[in-house]
Amino acid sequence: IGFAVDGAKRMQVLINDLLTFSRVGRGNTAHTEVDLQTSLDAALTNLALAISESDAQVQSPSEQLPHVDGDPTLLTMLWQNLIGNAVKFRRPGVAPHIVIDYREGAVEDCEMWLFTVSDNGIGIGEEFADKVFVIFQRLHSRDAYSGTGIGLALCKKIVEYHGGTIRIDTAYT
Repeated sequence: IGFAVDGAKRMQVLINDLLTFSRVGRGNTAHTEVDLQTSLDAALTNLALAISESDAQVQSPSEQLPHVDGDPTLLTMLWQNLIGNAVKFRRPGVAPHIVIDYREGAVEDCEMWLFTVSDNGIGIGEEFADKVFVIFQRLHSRDAYSGTGIGLALCKKIVEYHGGTIRIDTAYT
């Protein structure tokens, strides 16, 4: 019975994640001026238990994050997935250290922001840098790390919905 319950819970989580994924970019999302500091703070509040249990240190920029046009719920989900992954995919015996930063940039006559979330976790090999953004593509077994394999695909969809791009810098140390 315990296995059937666990299986049912995993299936419900998968269904909920798929529904969330499918709703990104649909007409029901709100576009407004979003204070990214507020969305980051909400994500950190949502992750407070995981951050505390792992002894993670999250370093935010000294200045407030900028305001952008977007959907506040989706942007909070974006921060939550990125920081949550940094906490989840940590090296054994090492407390996660997560650094969030940003700077202004320009791409093809368009003013943009470049945001980075870096950590001291297990990393992602260069050969997998694109694969991790594909839905259901997992680099590790469910026994090693829980999850549905939707998190980074969701991040990519949210970022692209907001007119941006997302990538992993495997050379970063």
